[in-house]
Amino acid sequence: MAKYIFKPTDLKEMKDSYDLVIIGSGGTGMVAALQAKELGLSPVILEKMDKMGGNTNRASSGMNAAETDFQLQHHIVDSFEDFYQETLKGGGGLNNKEMLNYFTSHGALAIDWLADRGIELNDITITGGMKIKRTHRPASKAAIGGYLVTELLKQVEKEEIPLFAKVKVDKLLADGDKVTGLDVQLPNDETKEISAKAVILATGGFGANKELLKKYRPDLDGYDTTNQAGATGDGIKLATEIGAGLVDMDQVQVHPTVQQDTGHAYLIGEATRGEGAILVNAKGERFVNELDTRKNVTNAINELPEKSAYLIYDSGIRENVPAINFYDHIGLVEHGDSLADLAANIDVDPETLQATVASWNEAVTSGQDSAFGRDSGMDQTIDHGGYEAIHIAPAVHYTMGGLKIDAKTHVLTESDQPIAGLFAGGEVAGGLHGNNRIGGNSIAETVVFGRQTGQQAYKYLANLK
Repeated sequence: MAKYIFKPTDLKEMKDSYDLVIIGSGGTGMVAALQAKELGLSPVILEKMDKMGGNTNRASSGMNAAETDFQLQHHIVDSFEDFYQETLKGGGGLNNKEMLNYFTSHGALAIDWLADRGIELNDITITGGMKIKRTHRPASKAAIGGYLVTELLKQVEKEEIPLFAKVKVDKLLADGDKVTGLDVQLPNDETKEISAKAVILATGGFGANKELLKKYRPDLDGYDTTNQAGATGDGIKLATEIGAGLVDMDQVQVHPTVQQDTGHAYLIGEATRGEGAILVNAKGERFVNELDTRKNVTNAINELPEKSAYLIYDSGIRENVPAINFYDHIGLVEHGDSLADLAANIDVDPETLQATVASWNEAVTSGQDSAFGRDSGMDQTIDHGGYEAIHIAPAVHYTMGGLKIDAKTHVLTESDQPIAGLFAGGEVAGGLHGNNRIGGNSIAETVVFGRQTGQQAYKYLANLK
């Protein structure tokens, strides 16, 4: 099958005025545009990079949602309340509860909304911090990000929504506490003023902005990042310049399993551990519950003398994580016909590694991990041959902090007053995740709050008439 190639809209078609401008072409921006178009609006998407999809392209695990039909098809009985409580616990209880309630109670609707548009996430896995399988992904088990971006771009093209690339927004224009438009920079360095009755910020986080990271988290100075180069916090700058408030800016998530030996940070998705992989230290020993929260697993790795570890799995686990084919293709995977071979290739003691895996297999068989209390991702033993390892260490991954919004995605001032006509969703907004984001919740956030921004922008514009 030929690879789908999306062609951005010709810049000659850009107008001077739009009812609704969406800044950012990641999952949040495209979902917002599609939802707005379905409600009768004529949105436009502006993207500063030459590649569409933003950080959504890099998402690997899936999309969390509770009480879905797809879960029931897999004989998984879940509840909104359990999803809420596990996310609240994962975020250290610091989550914005109004946003969290909306998020956990609208995930199933978001899954249905995607399915109605031919984007089916009907395979289920699990991520760290969750006690039940609620991470939805394609039946192919492919990484969620690239799949979702491609399918959403097809929908944007089908709905004839203009999407302009290499257009950078320099400034939001406002009259008092009301958005009126924006100044943009075109690829030829020309500037243009666009009037807009409403603006949705879907610009992502600031995980690739070293200055902002250093300002809010100086302890992370020098860390590598899993973020694409465009994740520089543009929406935060644009909105604060017209009075928007910020929340939780010091809450930055470091992802525990990132391969960094090639000079590029490759996130090794949580699905690998969710399907049964374990982590071992330089001695070949387990040292943590691999599916604890990202924060706790990161801390455990950083406490090791070498501040890195190895993911260990076999051919049986690999079959359920197609992303490993890519990791292997680019040289990130070490192989061994036996555990002893693998141990030699990663320079750990063979007997220790064999004993560690044997102990783990016993835990899987008995359903009881007495060593570290792991109680999920234990469906498969590591004894199918084709043993493999990936060297990992923590890297900056996600910024939980951002613009202050409410559950209706209105951007708020420091004093909690809405800035009329300005909405935000996805990683640019803070508050939902508390001090730690659960794997699978970022894609869920883009779809749930992407839809919400489109709906609320529609309501706002309808009231202007």
